[in-house]
Amino acid sequence: MDYQQEILVGKVCELYDEISSLENLNPSKHVNTLFTQLVLTCTSPCPIDVTKLCKRVHEIRSKLIKLCGKAEGLLESHFSTFIASHDNPLNHISLFPYYSNYLKLGQLEFDMLIKHCNQVPTKVAFVGSGPLPLTSIVLASYHLRTTCFHNYDIDPLANSKALNLVSSDPDLSKRMFFHTADVMEVSNGLKEYEVVFLAALVGMEREEKVQAIDHLAKHMAPGAILLLRSAHGARAFLYPVIDPCDLHGFDVLSVFHPTDEVINSVIIARKY
Repeated sequence: MDYQQEILVGKVCELYDEISSLENLNPSKHVNTLFTQLVLTCTSPCPIDVTKLCKRVHEIRSKLIKLCGKAEGLLESHFSTFIASHDNPLNHISLFPYYSNYLKLGQLEFDMLIKHCNQVPTKVAFVGSGPLPLTSIVLASYHLRTTCFHNYDIDPLANSKALNLVSSDPDLSKRMFFHTADVMEVSNGLKEYEVVFLAALVGMEREEKVQAIDHLAKHMAPGAILLLRSAHGARAFLYPVIDPCDLHGFDVLSVFHPTDEVINSVIIARKY
């Protein structure tokens, strides 16, 4: 590692020590500050290959990704409840602190999707939608305005909170559906969708991620599009990485690595 990479890894490890010693990861001024520092550190332009890290740092990265996932879930749950407490919740969706990132990511994913779709999809599935399904909301509101979105999450409380956000909206309440299910137990239903999104936090370990991808490859309709979120460079301290070679049964069409404040890389592939 060069000096710049050593400083970055040192800062990440220092933040991991602080985050892992917290009593809980519920949103608070201190928790938010630590994760903001972590995100700013990991979105620096320093090039780093996380596969070449030593065993100790590799183990820290694995634990840190799980902590980030847990904190993200708690943050989304908190803001989902807060936003839903307003009249017409979707008018207040921008209260979520990372909303502008989702707008940029939604535009990026739509642009990539439309290059490889012959027509606007009628039915889309989002696997791992969570309590604050911002991707589905952004795409349905601004880009895919006639498409039906079927959101899958394993947690019934997450789905209940998500439903509270859209139930009062005359348009999205008719086009957004929530299914409480483990995607590994959904088979025939997956054939209905022209596009399937796989959330970054579905499958925190590589083996789990590959199992989910293999299941989608087995049950998605031939020719359907799979859109996945990955991470690249230092951003791989925040999210799991998908190697395009793990996409068995799919033809990888495009990969995009952001260089701005958007964190997730995007991979788009077509089922054989």
